[in-house]
This record gives sequence, structure tokens and C-alpha cells, in this order.
Amino acid sequence: QVQLEESGGGSVQAGDSLTLSCTASGSGFSFTRYAMAWFRQAPGKEREFVAALSQRTGSRPISDSVKGRFTISKDKTKNTLILQMNDLKPENTAVYYCASAAGIIMTQLRFQSGYNYWGQGTQVTVSS
Repeated sequence: QVQLEESGGGSVQAGDSLTLSCTASGSGFSFTRYAMAWFRQAPGKEREFVAALSQRTGSRPISDSVKGRFTISKDKTKNTLILQMNDLKPENTAVYYCASAAGIIMTQLRFQSGYNYWGQGTQVTVSS
């Protein structure tokens, strides 16, 4: 079992930055065994992919809508996944979720169905 806990959300102005963190716990967790990802769900919309970190290759696919502004990274010493969000826009307002799965293949990284562990989410609100 893996437990995920997000933190770092908040209310900011357009153009500001935020850093989201997701700390994983549970026996056997490591970034070499578990892929991790960020998804988000805006009000009235479906949950969508933001960025992921492959456990196999270390590759970091990212949504075109945030490319160049958001960066996914990890702190292995703290079992923490990080999402650095710069130049935030009102359309980035959403609940951001951390997800994880063992053994996920590259082609599944962008899909919710590939993940079986989820955090509770953290709210990000960007005002204009």
C-alpha cells in the first residue's frame, strides 16, 4: 500500500508561482518502482493529466497546456514529488491530485486508469 499526501496549494494572482508537493509513504515505495503523476480537476470539468514521472526511464511527459510553465521533479531523500508551477493563469484553477502506480508502462502514464493510488487533492485558485 502507498499513501500519498499533497500540500502547497493556495490562492494566488495570475503570473504568480506555486510549488506543490506530494509525499509518498508505505512499505516498498521508491521512485524506481512507482511511477508518479499529477492530475487536476477544474470545476465542472473532467480530471485531466498534467505531468508524470516514469519509474522505468525517468522520462517526464507533460501536458501541452502547461509545457514551459510547469515542471515535475522529485526529491528522493524525502519520497516527494514536486510540481513547480510558474506564470499561473486563471484557467489553472483546479484541485490538483497526486497519483502513483507500480509497474505502469510508458503509454499509460497520461491516463488516470493506470494509477491505483491517489492523494486527497490540493486546491489551487488563480485570480486575474
